Amino acid sequence: MSSGVRVSSVSKAYRAGGRELRILRDVSFSVEPGRMVAVTGPSGIGKTTLLHLLGTLDRPDSGQIHYGRTAQSDMRGATLAAFRNRHIGFVFQFFQLLPEFNAVEKVMMPLLISGCAPREAERRARQILAEVGLGERLSHYPNQLSGGEQQRAAIARALVVEPELLLADEPTGNLDVGTGARVFTLLRQLQQKRSLTSIIVTHNIEIASRCDSVLSLGELMADG
Repeated sequence: MSSGVRVSSVSKAYRAGGRELRILRDVSFSVEPGRMVAVTGPSGIGKTTLLHLLGTLDRPDSGQIHYGRTAQSDMRGATLAAFRNRHIGFVFQFFQLLPEFNAVEKVMMPLLISGCAPREAERRARQILAEVGLGERLSHYPNQLSGGEQQRAAIARALVVEPELLLADEPTGNLDVGTGARVFTLLRQLQQKRSLTSIIVTHNIEIASRCDSVLSLGELMADG
């Protein structure tokens, strides 16, 4: 089973036009191992900023983030990058698929970065692409895949390294309602199969209701 996540009094601000723009203020919450939590709130409140902090793509100005017993603040440079590659999977709203690589090559990339042998990386990429229903699309490029298929490929890329934490930023936001529902059903099935700790940013009330619990970012900051 994957490790849980604990966020303790996290704050984040940016400088813009000579002014300090405070995005997150004293946010605290925890996610138990193997649970899927939805994070909701209006646009601009800081949901994506929170995901970037959780994904180690940025650091909080104050407060602490723990992954199980591992503190984000204890890691720097190559150690932090290796942790991110091995332990955290990302799924984005706009797929983030490079157009010059086919499905297998895209899914292999995180494994190759982690030092996996190319033959083993290809085997594992083919296996998870088949698991997400793209077994017949292995050599297809992004412009040959539908939106739903592209997001399935992105999910496969996120999960191929068998991460402990999955972060998804509006994973169905760029899809029509029906396709989005099917993609989320797949994501939920994979999360439950792997007992994968997951944090999902979404505006979709129906999708949020299918998670184990829902956190309102605005309420978290008001409580702080």
